[in-house]
Amino acid sequence: MAIAAGIRQQIAGSSLIRKMFEEGERLKAIHGPDKVYDFSLGNPMNEPPLEFQRRLQQLAVSPEPGMHRYMSNAGYLETRKAVAAVLSELSGEVVGAEHVIMTVGASGAMNVALKTILDPGDEVIILAPFFVEYKFYVANHGGKITVVETGPDFQPDLQLLAAAMTPRTRAIIINSPNNPTGVVYGADVLERLNQLVEERSRQYGRAVYVISDEPYARIAFDGHPVPPVFRHIRNSIVATSHSKDLALPGERIGYLAANPKIGEVDLLVEGFTLCNRTLGFVNAPALMQRLVAGLQRETVDIAEYQRKRDLFYTGLTAAGYQLVKPQGAFYLFPQSLLADDMAFVEKAQEFNILVVPGQAFGRAGYFRIAFCVELELIERALPVFAELARACR
Repeated sequence: MAIAAGIRQQIAGSSLIRKMFEEGERLKAIHGPDKVYDFSLGNPMNEPPLEFQRRLQQLAVSPEPGMHRYMSNAGYLETRKAVAAVLSELSGEVVGAEHVIMTVGASGAMNVALKTILDPGDEVIILAPFFVEYKFYVANHGGKITVVETGPDFQPDLQLLAAAMTPRTRAIIINSPNNPTGVVYGADVLERLNQLVEERSRQYGRAVYVISDEPYARIAFDGHPVPPVFRHIRNSIVATSHSKDLALPGERIGYLAANPKIGEVDLLVEGFTLCNRTLGFVNAPALMQRLVAGLQRETVDIAEYQRKRDLFYTGLTAAGYQLVKPQGAFYLFPQSLLADDMAFVEKAQEFNILVVPGQAFGRAGYFRIAFCVELELIERALPVFAELARACR
């Protein structure tokens, strides 16, 4: 066998999203890009804020001496201070630079966190529907996945969570605003989750962590608050990136932060720093660290995303689709109009519509739409979605 059995299985498990992308490329070659409605990937079309461009030009014209040399594995102190200052403002906790390490995106941050806390066989709970890569991240570090279903509104079911926990449970991964549903977890949910984690940590005699994956934390609609996890959950770790809020997905820049209230937090962050190096990330890209240090209060135009959400949501519901209205992120997760969501996705391809089946995210019977596309694509696609709905009925 050319590759490891586990990797062979992971390739098969990740193939649905890749399959949709590849089918989109095939259809565009046949019909032309303007006749294909591709909502398969969460790849932002927005450009970064103007301040990013200004700072990039400034560094290019007036480079700082030594700006491309090695640095501390945790990242530049001034960048970590800037991140910590905003985390402190949002949470009301005193977060210092010593609680933050800069990482190669949110995926790098999550792998660093999991490598630091997991022993072989430790269990990590993920909530369905979930970002498919979580399974692979946990497997990377010898962990075992436990999938727990959310309710019909996609909010965590604390009773199911409690029933799924065992003495081997080491972490729970949450993602709010959520990919693929756009749902935001309220402060009351986080408070009850904290109570459960505190109780089980005492019972098991070791910390159970909540890892909060937050790349969409600043993309929220209708003035809906995204509660800061540090304020509500003591054993919390934040993993995030600037791929979405600053529209920098190709730059792979993010950070990992530990709640200062965690017991032995200094040791935990020391572990993060070591694992950042030993996993091969070494440190986050130097240029991007210098750029995002001054952009911690900047975002892309959230109102533009809200307009796209409103247009898509209104059009789909008028056509007969049923879905929870997203409170953030840039995804819609409607119910499939056919019992088999894969069959529905294949039917949609007959109309040159590219979406991803819910089973790719651990929730069959739904499909995901990524609306981080041009507004005119949504406008052109809505009548075609209506045709698709009529065909399915």
